[in-house]
Amino acid sequence: MRSEEVKGMTMEKPKIGFIGTGVMGKSMADHLLQAGYPVSIYTRTKSKAESLLENGATWEDSVASLSRKCSIIITIVGYPQDVEAVYFGSAGILENVQAGSYVIDMTTSKPALAQRIFSEASKKDVQALDAPVSGGDIGAKNGTLAIMVGGEQTAFDAVLPVFQVMGSNILLQGPAGAGQHTKLSNQITIASNMVGVCEAISYAKKAGLDPSLVLDSITTGAAGSWSLSHLAPRMIRGDDAPGFFVKHFIKDMKIALESAQEMGLATPGLALSLQLYEELAENGESDSGTQALIKLFSK
Repeated sequence: MRSEEVKGMTMEKPKIGFIGTGVMGKSMADHLLQAGYPVSIYTRTKSKAESLLENGATWEDSVASLSRKCSIIITIVGYPQDVEAVYFGSAGILENVQAGSYVIDMTTSKPALAQRIFSEASKKDVQALDAPVSGGDIGAKNGTLAIMVGGEQTAFDAVLPVFQVMGSNILLQGPAGAGQHTKLSNQITIASNMVGVCEAISYAKKAGLDPSLVLDSITTGAAGSWSLSHLAPRMIRGDDAPGFFVKHFIKDMKIALESAQEMGLATPGLALSLQLYEELAENGESDSGTQALIKLFSK
């Protein structure tokens, strides 16, 4: 998939269609541009893509138009219903994509929906992967996202060079839907951890300690986690800017809780975190970053 000389001929990099240029998608698409991939963009709000267009991306007026022109199509949108709208119907990806293409959904969505996309894509000789990511705005900006993939080995191998531009921990977890199940495991871990991080900072303050100094000690010990190292400092600074929106985390937790219930698995930590984040959203923090949870512990 990389440009390289073969018997005196240059193999051009495939044209990538990118749908969804939010907090994370914008940086991911920009990395692809910087790596020399021709990138076409479609998003509901064109202004969100202006910086990418200035950097050389091509604008497409519809999902259908983009799908007809690109051999690799990446989507990272908000909710499962957005994924369905983008992939299905006469104006969707699967009705317009060329045979032999690859479609990659990097939204955190339902495993069953990933399996449905895979099944419908296969009927059209299109290979589908579900590849949700973790690492937030920082991982997206640095190109160090963890990418959790579900689908077939041949498709994974074919698009791996594309994944490597956006991430550094890239694993094929199993068949269609496995990437989504892995991401839900990730979100379940974060959910309980975020409650612990908020409680730890609140405790340190109540004890009269400097919470930043406390972090210097505990981030390198057994309590260390990505959330503790990257989000706790934002909590202490009162920085609520979204690396990952509260509303999207609630969506992820609801999907995870539903999936766990379908499997007969109890997840009390997840249930508690969801309850707290829903309270936070009711307080007007839906568009804040997930670190805003500290506000519930600072009353």
